[in-house]
Amino acid sequence: MGRLQYVYNFVKHNLQNMSQVGKFNKLEVVNEVPFGFYLDAGDKGQILLPTKNAPLGCKLGDTVNAFIYHDSDDRLIATIKRPKVFVDHCAFLKVVSVTKVGVFLDWGLEKDLLVPFSEQDYPMSEGVSYVVYVFCDEETGRLAASTKLADFLYEESCEEGGTFEPKQEVELLICGRTDMGYKAVINGSHLGLLFRDEVFQPIKVGHSVKGYIKRVREDGKIDLCFQFHDPTARNTLEEQIIEDLIAHDGLSTLTDKSPPDEISKRFKVSKNVYKKAIGNLFRQKRILLDKTKITLVKK
Repeated sequence: MGRLQYVYNFVKHNLQNMSQVGKFNKLEVVNEVPFGFYLDAGDKGQILLPTKNAPLGCKLGDTVNAFIYHDSDDRLIATIKRPKVFVDHCAFLKVVSVTKVGVFLDWGLEKDLLVPFSEQDYPMSEGVSYVVYVFCDEETGRLAASTKLADFLYEESCEEGGTFEPKQEVELLICGRTDMGYKAVINGSHLGLLFRDEVFQPIKVGHSVKGYIKRVREDGKIDLCFQFHDPTARNTLEEQIIEDLIAHDGLSTLTDKSPPDEISKRFKVSKNVYKKAIGNLFRQKRILLDKTKITLVKK
């Protein structure tokens, strides 16, 4: 949370300016040269839009929607190419080179994106992809990336960063693994935890998926899940289990002790949801349970 003040300062600064580094801007073409066009970027002066990165038929007086960043010579430059990520956003990007100053990521533009060694939570390797946060360095004005997500994202549901409610649907970017499960970026602004027993589908770091807020703990930390089941949905699952038992002569080896991936493969639900369903069936005296199998009670 230490660098969230950076976000505030950066946004406040850019609201006072016509153009924003790391984003698309609508800029007027004010000069044409043999190698491209110059765009009026307000207090940032005139920025070159090279011919190869300009729209066809571009001419003086046109308004161009251009992305602004620094080129290899640290000069501001414009392009109509769309990068894989914008400033103040997270993305899953591949390391294309390791140098003395840090690693460089492929983000879809000619100049690769730097992750300085000081912004690496752990050593990064060439050819491997990582979830990073793209920020604008306050001192240099240049774009860079960081794997230290907690320095830029909120780790709690709070008034300052935004609050969440149980069962709220959110966009998740899986960003890491822990002993308890998976860490995820929530709506691009917060970090949360997806417990292992809530995972009923194959996921990997870098996957973007829809999920839900399971609960907000007393300390503000956010727990996530992939689905909520209302009573109707649970009843439907219970009937699916009964039908599966009938189809297999009244026996099933898929118990509450079975691996989560086996349960997910057959019924597309988490282990917790499955356990609740067979618990209900047992209390209704529709099935018998033991350590190795489930038996359908014959009427």
